[in-house]
Amino acid sequence: MRAPSEEGLDGEGMNGQRLGDLPTERRNPASEHMDELPTVEMLALINTEDAKVAGAVAAELEQIARVVDAMAERFRRGGRMFYIGAGTSGRLGVLDASECPPTFSVSPDLIHGIIAGGDAALRLSSEHSEDSREQGARDLAAAGFGSDRRPDTLVGIAASGRTPYVLGAIEYAKSLGALTVGLSCVPGSALAQTAAIAITPATGPEVLTGSTRMKAGTATKMVLNMLSTGVMIRTGATFGNLMVNMRASNAKLMDRAERIVATAVGCDRATATELLMQADKDVKAAILMGRLGIGYSAAQRQLAETGGILADALAHRPG
Repeated sequence: MRAPSEEGLDGEGMNGQRLGDLPTERRNPASEHMDELPTVEMLALINTEDAKVAGAVAAELEQIARVVDAMAERFRRGGRMFYIGAGTSGRLGVLDASECPPTFSVSPDLIHGIIAGGDAALRLSSEHSEDSREQGARDLAAAGFGSDRRPDTLVGIAASGRTPYVLGAIEYAKSLGALTVGLSCVPGSALAQTAAIAITPATGPEVLTGSTRMKAGTATKMVLNMLSTGVMIRTGATFGNLMVNMRASNAKLMDRAERIVATAVGCDRATATELLMQADKDVKAAILMGRLGIGYSAAQRQLAETGGILADALAHRPG
């Protein structure tokens, strides 16, 4: 028995918009008979569709760069980044936010992830939670967005670009004068039009109709990786392509830190280990000490005077 036609999958959307008219909801002609294919051919079809995602994200690089630069400037003034979404979009936002503290050794307060339905929705579906604009605004306010007039940034995530929960949060953030970003996969969506900056990788119909956890989800993850990594690079978490904003707190990280220090200083592993021990396992300070021949206290001062950016600290000459 064949699946119903695209028309049969349509539903009346909010504001009179038919859900089935969205590119992410349309039936993909390339995969109409995918259930009849041998498994390897079925997987090849999925892989072919996935390969289109990188191009869709590449088309949005200028918009992504605008957001990275704007967020970096706000971070320097004490701002934070908040992701908000429902379902898959919310889970991806929470995942990216959760990975930043251990990856970049930054405070958990710097990047927040909010999902409709709360943390329970990370494991158990809570679709009804996404239908309330008011709840989106309430959850954002409860998370402390914009508190103490901090220059926070909100990234609203919705594959369809029309999730009420996300739109309500965006409207609340705008009322505070905050920077708002809309990440969706539908050009011209309500989210793209409401947010100050729209990032819209147009991934088109999914290989499995109605499963936006696939191409749209992959595009969302790629963009979130770029946003968080990009702003960390712009605010001094790296030196070249070396992760230097880290403290060696376990055996794996100590091994990594030793290799990074040895590479950045141009020394052997034993010397790198000694530098790290003298620097209380602070990678940036250890590199400064090894490159400039200074002590730990001097390295700390130099980093403080240059905002923690290692390249600037290496070129800095105290007055």
